[in-house]
Amino acid sequence: MPEGSAGTDAPLVIAVDGPSAAGKGTLARRLADHFGLRYLDSGRLYRAVAARLIRDGGDPADAERAVAAARALDDADLEAANLRDEAVGRAASVVAPIPGVRAALLDYQRSVAATPPGAVIDGRDIGTVVCPDAAHKLFVTARLEVRVERRCLELSEGGATVDRGRVRREMAERDARDQERGIAPLAAASDAIALDTSDLDADAAFAAALAAISGNADTL
Repeated sequence: MPEGSAGTDAPLVIAVDGPSAAGKGTLARRLADHFGLRYLDSGRLYRAVAARLIRDGGDPADAERAVAAARALDDADLEAANLRDEAVGRAASVVAPIPGVRAALLDYQRSVAATPPGAVIDGRDIGTVVCPDAAHKLFVTARLEVRVERRCLELSEGGATVDRGRVRREMAERDARDQERGIAPLAAASDAIALDTSDLDADAAFAAALAAISGNADTL
């Protein structure tokens, strides 16, 4: 196993950032299994806040209610069946920039990272804000059209009716919101290794990530 950021006794933290449908979640889960680490999908936390707000009839842009929802999250919220719904994803990108929401969820994410033996955490600001001292940082990307195709396939396999034009429009809008928000925008850490999965299947992306973590690659 690679060493943690402060040596062999420190928890090993691997940060995996990138936009939606780039493949970071699948990759992060496989890395966690491979190294025997806990896996945390940070986006799931924000989706859970958004889903709770939607369930309670709240407006995701209402900062006070969003912060209250973040502070009240429980295990049931994290297991809600609708967390992958597009409406929840859109609401999550509205909730995510709210300072109080981020503060409410930041300690939880850092506590997971600090618990031995460590964790693989995926999100949009893990390497830059949540765990800037992570031993390894990956920034996973893919071309927009590839990501749209992946999301459409995911939705259709889940039984949803797919409007490709709408999926593309909403994904592009979310990319813009995530990249342009004033607090913890989507961005690669200066020491992150870039991994473009546009032309890679899951096995190839995993192999490339392992090579990067072992120091055999800088940009993939």
